[in-house]
Amino acid sequence: MKYLIVGLGNIGSEYMGTRHNIGFEIADELVKQLGGSFSNIRLAYYSEVSWKGRKLHVIKPTTYMNLSGRAVNYWMQELNIPLENVLVIVDDIALPLGKLRLKLKGSSAGHNGLKSIEASCGSQDYPRLRFGVSDNFARGRQADYVLEGFDKDELPELPALIEKSVALIQSFVTVGPAHTMTAFNK
Repeated sequence: MKYLIVGLGNIGSEYMGTRHNIGFEIADELVKQLGGSFSNIRLAYYSEVSWKGRKLHVIKPTTYMNLSGRAVNYWMQELNIPLENVLVIVDDIALPLGKLRLKLKGSSAGHNGLKSIEASCGSQDYPRLRFGVSDNFARGRQADYVLEGFDKDELPELPALIEKSVALIQSFVTVGPAHTMTAFNK
């Protein structure tokens, strides 16, 4: 069985370490742990790794966040992967830092990367790992907030949270979404 794992973020050094790029960081750690590396191929940084007999095609779109759907749709078609086997890793300001939520479908909640995926794939019915980045921003400053780095007091928590996210992805592809939600959506 094969899966498309999509880490959302923006390319460029100015975006490294920002809340909006947590999807890239989780994808990087997943690929690193499974002994892979990324190549820049057609709309994304791409890696192919294996986990317990499952083939994981991991992408980090190079289209910038607002056009992520172009890369997702291209790689789904190219690899012939059904929508239910696509897992999108996304930052979520509606969740406190450290809260992980696996959802099998749902609205974009205003997230431009998810809006683009919905538009390109024609559906909201795809799994996503929502990584809580908190909502500690002044009214109207949401865009600035997600494009900032994590606070100094949050940084020490990130490695364990990224590790937990990798474990969630590995669970999703081996035991399935129902058991994974029971184990991780606490």
